[in-house]
Amino acid sequence: MFFGLDFSSPVFWSAFGSILLANIVLSGDNAVVIAMAARTLQPEQRSKAIFWGSAAAIVMRIVLTIVAIQLLTLPYLKLIGAVLLVYIGVDLLRGEDEGDGEGKEINGMAAAIRTILIADLVMSLDNVLAVAAAAKGNVPLLVMGLLVSIPLIIFGATLLTKVMERFPIIITVGAALLGFLAGEMLLTDPAVVDQIGAVGDTTLTIGGLLGAALVVALGTWMSRSHKPADAAD
Repeated sequence: MFFGLDFSSPVFWSAFGSILLANIVLSGDNAVVIAMAARTLQPEQRSKAIFWGSAAAIVMRIVLTIVAIQLLTLPYLKLIGAVLLVYIGVDLLRGEDEGDGEGKEINGMAAAIRTILIADLVMSLDNVLAVAAAAKGNVPLLVMGLLVSIPLIIFGATLLTKVMERFPIIITVGAALLGFLAGEMLLTDPAVVDQIGAVGDTTLTIGGLLGAALVVALGTWMSRSHKPADAAD
């Protein structure tokens, strides 16, 4: 026994496997955000941003998972989260300003980590419920399962940054994913449900598609309107 964990028990390994699997499956969209946030950095800064952003996000997710059920019942929380996801998606699609110098790289890495944390916090509101259910109230088991998943998420994000360099269209797809999640999140907020009632899967999908279209349209427009100003400089 170690911190209440019985490593010889099949029940332990079953629960541990469930937590690990749930976190890997549900972290696909988070890996996309991590990759998008770090893609504009230099390779050495990119690796640091992915590592520290992923590690900090997992720690934050542990805390969030412990109080997830209580958080998800708060009205307007998902609505605020949806607005944040739209903002992050548009900002990532628009791209960062060009700049040189070490100070710019340091600020860029800090901004990337901040984006990773905010996006992971918002996007994990629903995901953590599955992880919490798999842990069955065993906090040490929960922590262990989430920590083991860190290198897998880092690997996924690192791989995606390289793929994005070769296929920039993935950046647009990633931004659209954030918009899709924002649309679904908005329609499932308790305050919205109180006003319009619970919505079905079809309505959720439509809301997600509208959110995706909004993010891509805004991001593309802002990116194009920003280029002439840069050229003038």
